[in-house]
Amino acid sequence: MLMSACCSGNNRKLLSRTTLLSNVLVKSSSRVNQFYPSIHNNNNSNNRSTSFSNNNGNNSSSSILMNSLTLSSSRSFSTIHNFQRNSNSFEEDDYSINPMNNSDSGAKTEEEKSIEEILRTKTSLTPSEIVNQLDRYIVGQGDAKRAVAIALRNRWRRQQLDGSIRDEIIPKNILMIGPTGVGKTEIARRLSKLAHAPFIKTEATKYTEVGFHGRDVDTIIRDLVDVGIQHTKDRLRSAYKTKAHELAEQKIIETLTGKKKPTPEDAAFRDWREQLRNGILDDKEIEVELPIEKQNAGMMRGGAAMGRGMQGIDIQDLLSPLLGASGAKTRKRRMKIKDCLPKLEESEVEKLLQTDIVIKEAIRSVEEDGIVFIDEIDKICSSFKDGHDASSEGVQRDLLPIIEGTTISTKYGNVKTDHILFIACGAFHSVKPSDMLAELQGRLPIRVELKGLTEKDLYRVLTEPETNILRQNIELLKTEGVDIEFSEDGVKEIARVAAEVNTTVENIGARRLITIVEKILEEISFNAPTLKGQKIVITEKEVQEHIGVLLKRADLKKFIL
Repeated sequence: MLMSACCSGNNRKLLSRTTLLSNVLVKSSSRVNQFYPSIHNNNNSNNRSTSFSNNNGNNSSSSILMNSLTLSSSRSFSTIHNFQRNSNSFEEDDYSINPMNNSDSGAKTEEEKSIEEILRTKTSLTPSEIVNQLDRYIVGQGDAKRAVAIALRNRWRRQQLDGSIRDEIIPKNILMIGPTGVGKTEIARRLSKLAHAPFIKTEATKYTEVGFHGRDVDTIIRDLVDVGIQHTKDRLRSAYKTKAHELAEQKIIETLTGKKKPTPEDAAFRDWREQLRNGILDDKEIEVELPIEKQNAGMMRGGAAMGRGMQGIDIQDLLSPLLGASGAKTRKRRMKIKDCLPKLEESEVEKLLQTDIVIKEAIRSVEEDGIVFIDEIDKICSSFKDGHDASSEGVQRDLLPIIEGTTISTKYGNVKTDHILFIACGAFHSVKPSDMLAELQGRLPIRVELKGLTEKDLYRVLTEPETNILRQNIELLKTEGVDIEFSEDGVKEIARVAAEVNTTVENIGARRLITIVEKILEEISFNAPTLKGQKIVITEKEVQEHIGVLLKRADLKKFIL
């Protein structure tokens, strides 16, 4: 045990820091309220009968711990004190976690009302408008588009109801079934941009049953809350951008003139601001205070592998006092005005953000408007009912309460999942939807089947979407000065070959088009720097010349036993 180590000389200093770190890690567990009082009580009783000294070998572990805390620096004790004061949540540099139950304790200020108005302004697209937006990027699959459009519109409809019935209306979760490459994932990607709400896309294969090594399904909601926090901050940043820009300009002018808080009515201030906005001062160097950027924060953050009680804790914040780091949040840096202006603007935005309102609105947005898209749901299903698989049936069982509605504990507070919309999808090649647990099937009541793509559909994929594959390659080669054009017969031949290979080899849907187009343009892309100024037309003949080998390989596979 660490507590039995010798406490003299350098060993005492080492024990002090080790004990402090141990206390920090233990206090971040869910049993913090039981651990700390017991230590405090033990030390009160021990201090009455014993005193800490080098010659006393009978000291209890609790008295050693208290002495270790005394020997630690004030910065370290301050870090511990913050965790004691907020035992049910974790504080980080970016967010200061405050209790959320005092929001209704008094009248809201005008600023709070304006912030809520900004955050709760939602677009109310009709189902037909949502489908039209999806049609710009996705070919066919009308049933799936209509299902997600209705689900998205129902979120808006629910918000118009009285509170008494609004809480009783739960979202109708969706199960999309269809072969790979027909647009399931693309629907999710485009939907996230239309929703203007916290949205997360994840794969069911990432998770394991609780009790096994790996991520459990609760992290889906924790990740969604992180997205909600960022989404809320981004919306507020856009609202505060003008004000933050003015404050950043004022700080730069203060540095240049040496005057504190110059007024906009000051003629000299107006002259400096005009020069700043016209770019005259861009190359002038100044010394300003900027927030210290964290290095390798991702490597120092507790993740799923560290257990439920440690998730989301910034280990770097805990270790920095022990390693002798200063408690400063900013430092002076010398740089050009054109480089420091955006950094100062970001710093001013962070100062304007009210953390308690951000967290409160983010949790509300997640609970009321959150959308979770679970891909590859078929990969955790099995047609064999014997045996136990931590990656299949166990994950399905863990998904049940989350989809049905439960409360998940996060570092920002508790989050209810009752009104979060879940959309699951899978190809279901080797298994059937009926192979899922019956309870999970019941929690995904809306079932939509996506159809495989025909030759005609593949032709439409090549021509109709605004950012289709052909246009992407044309624009890429334009940067090299090469003008590429696909003839009508050439496009039809690409679609025909893609449909044929999908039928004879393996059906991967529209993704087959990427393989064929890249094969056709491979030589042109390689030699593009030497083809500057040329115009190249891809006809049916060129298509057959470049992909003839691909078709021969597909024919040979018929004879492989």
